[in-house]
Amino acid sequence: MEIVTRRLRLDDLRAEDAEALFGYRGDPAVSRWQGWKPKAVADAAHFIAAQQGVAPDTPGSWWQRAIRLRDSGELVGDLGLHFLDSATVELGISLAPAHQRRGYAREAVEVMFDFALGGLHKRLMIARVAPGNFPCMRLLEGLGMRRHDGQADDVLFELPAEAWLAAPDAAGDR
Repeated sequence: MEIVTRRLRLDDLRAEDAEALFGYRGDPAVSRWQGWKPKAVADAAHFIAAQQGVAPDTPGSWWQRAIRLRDSGELVGDLGLHFLDSATVELGISLAPAHQRRGYAREAVEVMFDFALGGLHKRLMIARVAPGNFPCMRLLEGLGMRRHDGQADDVLFELPAEAWLAAPDAAGDR
């Protein structure tokens, strides 16, 4: 399944993405905020292989999407949805440092909020962010997620579907 935005394509991670995936996921500037940190290109290849055949909305699974530049197809990041149960989805995102601060993360997250909360009719989107990952926190707060401090290891963010679907998007609708 491919989702296309103004500047991006979100689709399956492919075997040929292993080196690029390792390149940014293995970068200390990215990996310090991540739960999964590949130690070698082979780890990235295994991660990609494990994603093959995972369908969206499979309870208990992570459904990982490549974030690619729409025109060139270059892999610039990845985004995952963790289907916790029939109502709740967890979001995770990683972006290569060279492609940060261009609005790509916001563009990818917005379309996935639409997909999960609108298309799949989930009731709650959550995200767990490492303390100190202020750019990610600003992104999520800017998208309307509510911050809940007090977690031991992470800062929890929540967005009820009704709050997302009631807010107009850039085109004035949702």
